[in-house]
Amino acid sequence: MANAPVQRMSKLMAKTLRDDPADAEVLSHKLLVRAGYVRRTAAGIWSWLPLGLKVLANVERVVREEMDAIGAQEVLLPALLPREPYEATGRWEEYGAELFRLQDRKGADYLLGPTHEEIFTLLVKDQCSSYKDLPVILYQIQNKYRDEARPRAGVLRGREFLMKDSYSFDTEDEGLAESYGLHRQAYQRIFERLGLDYRIVAATAGAMGGSKSEEFLAPAGAGEDTFADCPNCDFAANTEAVYQAVKAVDAAGVPAAEEIPTPDTPTIETLAASLGVPASATLKNLLVKVDGEIVAIGVPGDREVDMGKVEEHFGATATVELVTEEDFAQRADLVRGYVGPQGLEKVTYLADPRVAPGTAWITGANKEGMHAKNVVAGRDFEVSEYVDVVVVEEGDPCPKCGTGLKLDRAIEIGHIFQLGRKYADALKLDVLGQNGKPVRVTMGSYGIGVTRAVAALAEQTADEKGLCWASEVAPADVHVVAAGKALQTELALEVSDKLAAAGLRVLVDDRAGVSPGVKFTDAELIGVPKILVAGRRAAEGVVELKDRRTGEREELTVDEALARLSA
Repeated sequence: MANAPVQRMSKLMAKTLRDDPADAEVLSHKLLVRAGYVRRTAAGIWSWLPLGLKVLANVERVVREEMDAIGAQEVLLPALLPREPYEATGRWEEYGAELFRLQDRKGADYLLGPTHEEIFTLLVKDQCSSYKDLPVILYQIQNKYRDEARPRAGVLRGREFLMKDSYSFDTEDEGLAESYGLHRQAYQRIFERLGLDYRIVAATAGAMGGSKSEEFLAPAGAGEDTFADCPNCDFAANTEAVYQAVKAVDAAGVPAAEEIPTPDTPTIETLAASLGVPASATLKNLLVKVDGEIVAIGVPGDREVDMGKVEEHFGATATVELVTEEDFAQRADLVRGYVGPQGLEKVTYLADPRVAPGTAWITGANKEGMHAKNVVAGRDFEVSEYVDVVVVEEGDPCPKCGTGLKLDRAIEIGHIFQLGRKYADALKLDVLGQNGKPVRVTMGSYGIGVTRAVAALAEQTADEKGLCWASEVAPADVHVVAAGKALQTELALEVSDKLAAAGLRVLVDDRAGVSPGVKFTDAELIGVPKILVAGRRAAEGVVELKDRRTGEREELTVDEALARLSA
């Protein structure tokens, strides 16, 4: 930007802090507040100060440029939305407590948009009537709203957040696949330009619906997602999307099932200790209620059930909860701590793929103080459906090649979906085809968390001194520091003006009464890529240029510094 104004810290609306905020849990939260980028307004609601807004705008710019490059068209839809379209797709109820609901003075129901599939569908229904109007890709960059139960980690998990959401509309599945591929490539370019380390992993569709779904994850200790990565092949998936195959085994040599007394062993731990067997030899049977009906889920005794996977299996509209003491009291055939799949009546029995046909187990005998051994799946009990519902563990076999999986934490920064016709069916989105007959449109949905990308960058690139932005997103190209004296301040301002005239974005620390040590500390904390110091050799027209990331320093004349930074 030619002749960009110089931002003087003496006039900047930002106060740096020496100490971490008391409620800050993760690095990005601590540093973005301390460096004067954001301030908390309420739980999960953040105000962006000038430096933070510049970074946010730079991320937006990169996203916008790459979306435009694939032929997407930018629009802006309202955040305040009517109830009816979301009721038509079932998401008014599916979203549950996370949806901000409100009423106007006449009692009409509205919501604050968490995502806009329904509204974009209706827009295209209004604007496109023929196959000649498609394909089309539309996008917006807009605030979204979710009533998080526990907003945390600063801007990583807020109730209001900035997001790029785009939607593709095609008449054929092949066209949807092409639109999906365009987005996938655009996302790779976006995250590479932003300087993010990321992984593309298979994911579940959740409340969005549809078929194929992939997440873009930024590995970071502060991440709330866990993903599995195979060190031997290209398999990578969110742990919620890791599914093992059912592999039957030969049970010809297994003796008949036999009941054995096991008093005071209502847990897997007490049972394994009493019999002197590993927990993996036992079968754990978890009882849940799905819309009031009891369902049993069998998993190996040494594994935990992932309730997220269970809820995903039954769908967003189902109510899934654990059985209670009252439920056991009403069902004499269900003996707490001694439930086994053999002989269960009026209970649907699901099982993890590891409980494959032919596998033999020690499990409850449905009698107080009794278990049964040599209980074989497919011989002594039947599985209604196999569902991979265990918590994935480090070393579990890769579903693709069998190598032990590695687990890592990550921040979800993007998600792409092939929605298919879920929303088009609900809202009757058709266009006239080439033969003059109605054709049902197929859709894709694609999101990037813009505020999350800022936090992910902070998490991945910060060091012990503070933030450390890549030039593409930094709030300035150069941070000029006047070491304190009048001559140094005069030189710093002169150099700043020259840099700005050369098209560089400049932040200059011209604060009076602030010690050089504090200025240097703040420059490290704020994290602009290049730091230029007018210090002890200012009278000679010599400045010090420092690279924020590497720490490398060199003394240059003003002209040399201008040439170096303008190159």
